[in-house]
Amino acid sequence: MQDEEIIALCFRKNESAIDEISGKYGAYCRKVAENILRNPEDAEECFNSALLAFWNCVPPEKPENLRVFLAKITRNLALNKLREKNAEKRGGNENTAFFDELSECIPSGESIEDGFIAKELCESINRFAKNLPERERKIFIRRYFFMETPEEIGKLCAVSAGNASVILHRIRRKLRKHLEKEGFAP
Repeated sequence: MQDEEIIALCFRKNESAIDEISGKYGAYCRKVAENILRNPEDAEECFNSALLAFWNCVPPEKPENLRVFLAKITRNLALNKLREKNAEKRGGNENTAFFDELSECIPSGESIEDGFIAKELCESINRFAKNLPERERKIFIRRYFFMETPEEIGKLCAVSAGNASVILHRIRRKLRKHLEKEGFAP
């Protein structure tokens, strides 16, 4: 079934849309969540929560790209769950390594108090990513959007895990310079 047809089912509040979404994008969204949480059960829970969130926001929302829309919902829910789990443990782990990596480039959350500055920072990072060469952009997005490990990135991009890590380190240096140039000091 085409995405437009699935969205039309949602607008009619036809529950078969959920089955269609699960069949078409379930594995993909679960993978997004599992990359963040490193736990299949938590990933499944996030996907189910994402389906509910999607059901509740369509309509009035009408996503242009259903796959990306679902991935963003799932990713945000997984990040929230990760924050909750880490707050309970009061410490970082391998799941939060990507936050540590970017902390040298991005100002701390305390300095981004209002939504406007956060939006500007997001737009600046998006501009940065769009201007990266395709291979670097793919590696950057796989690490910091999909939260894949350097090993997973290496397999998908035909480079060693060590090479992926080096590329990511260079990209972070470029990002830091870009953000400093645009007035975002870490």
